[in-house]
Amino acid sequence: MEHQFFLFILLVIFIQGLVMLSQKIRVAYPIVLLLGGLALCTVPGVPAIAIEPDYIFVIFLPPLLYEAAWYTSWKDLWRWRRIIGTFAFLMVIVTSLVVAWVSSSFLPGFTMALGFLLGGIVSPPDAVSATSVLKYVKVPKRLSAIIEGESLLNDASSLIVFRFALIAVDSGRFVFQEAAISFAVVIVMGITIGLAVAVIYYFLHKKLPTSANMDIVLTLTAPYVMYLTAEMFHFSGVLAVVSGGLFLSHRRHQFLSATSRLRGSTVWSALAFVLNGLVFLLIGLEMPVIVRELGAVSIMSAIGYGVLITAVLIVTRLACTYFASVFTVFISRFITTADPSPGWKGPLIFGWAGMRGVVSLAAALSIPLHFPQRNLILFITFTVILLTLVVQGLTLPWLVNRLDMEDADHPAPPEQQDHAVRAQLAEVAIRHIDNHYGQELPANAPLQQLRSRYVAEAEAGEMWKEGTMCCTGRRRWPCWKRSAGTCRRWRRVRSVQMTA
Repeated sequence: MEHQFFLFILLVIFIQGLVMLSQKIRVAYPIVLLLGGLALCTVPGVPAIAIEPDYIFVIFLPPLLYEAAWYTSWKDLWRWRRIIGTFAFLMVIVTSLVVAWVSSSFLPGFTMALGFLLGGIVSPPDAVSATSVLKYVKVPKRLSAIIEGESLLNDASSLIVFRFALIAVDSGRFVFQEAAISFAVVIVMGITIGLAVAVIYYFLHKKLPTSANMDIVLTLTAPYVMYLTAEMFHFSGVLAVVSGGLFLSHRRHQFLSATSRLRGSTVWSALAFVLNGLVFLLIGLEMPVIVRELGAVSIMSAIGYGVLITAVLIVTRLACTYFASVFTVFISRFITTADPSPGWKGPLIFGWAGMRGVVSLAAALSIPLHFPQRNLILFITFTVILLTLVVQGLTLPWLVNRLDMEDADHPAPPEQQDHAVRAQLAEVAIRHIDNHYGQELPANAPLQQLRSRYVAEAEAGEMWKEGTMCCTGRRRWPCWKRSAGTCRRWRRVRSVQMTA
């Protein structure tokens, strides 16, 4: 016991070093942790680590999903609900079917049912991988919101597909009508249980005389209660955690004090950091165990199968994103859509951001022992995670910078938005002073100074609005990036702002 605890401490310290290295070289830390785990396997004396799938599903998955749901914008999720729902559910089924057909056609010993099982395992992209890669580049907010929302919900659909495929392989029968009804029941009841538990926690926080520490402890228990309650009735624990987390997150200002929110944010940020670090490092450390269990399948053949499935996943995702883009342009003629003209840059970035991660490996590890092709499925899953993280994760920043996609929702730079808000507030303050203190204004010097300051702020805001017109006459905002010597209007705006 002491030896295992000491090994755990060393792993946490090792994670800290790898994350600092990733920040130094500006590479997403899941990639560095995965490669660091692979490198650590080659060190003599390092014990082989076999991951228990129950640890991933019960210990790691609920808090990671809850933390992701807590910081997801409900407004963005609702705005892009159609594309997120399509890729979180329909895309998973389509990907699983394509992988099933390719596996049964090219992988020896694979049937359609086994291929569908493999498809359910490798279909969901990982939220942590995508967000950690995208934070190093400037990507439109709408795109990051869609990627986060899809990654938050597709874990549930993939695990449901995996569950039904596992039953079909084990029993040898699959009835589409029964599976479709069960699929809908599992989704609806999982969401219902998550919301019911969230309402209970809402009233516990609001009615009980809790302190900030007690609020934090309650939030730490919430994802486990949601997950275990749903799984107890054989419904989707993942959707229970996601729906409950979104409900409480959207209403956290109603039942949590400012102190509880600040302290809770710090605690949850540190906890998610440690859990994510451990998971990605353990994925790398699991490699020797997976290779040893390949059995009669040669390592080169297994690598070839993994590369084939990875290529199928990437091509299928890109094809689906462009099909969704074309369909959106078509359907926008008949219904109102959030973006009637997605273009080609957004779908390309979205399609290339499909890195796989912890849920895929946990699902593969949960396959029962002595299951047909279990070892090969494990190796293919690990290969998919490794290739998508390294290849797509390292090239995604280059792709985003190369495409230089404009943010349609936030076209103005932060400086301009800040001064526009300040100008609007100054105008409101001026009207309030004129309407309520107009008679006192001539004899009140401090009030005159206050009004003069607000007038200067309002004028400065107007100057910044004028600065959006470049000296060349193009209606853009390039001047704030130029030096003062290249744009007289830019220099004028800055001088007014300094005096204000």
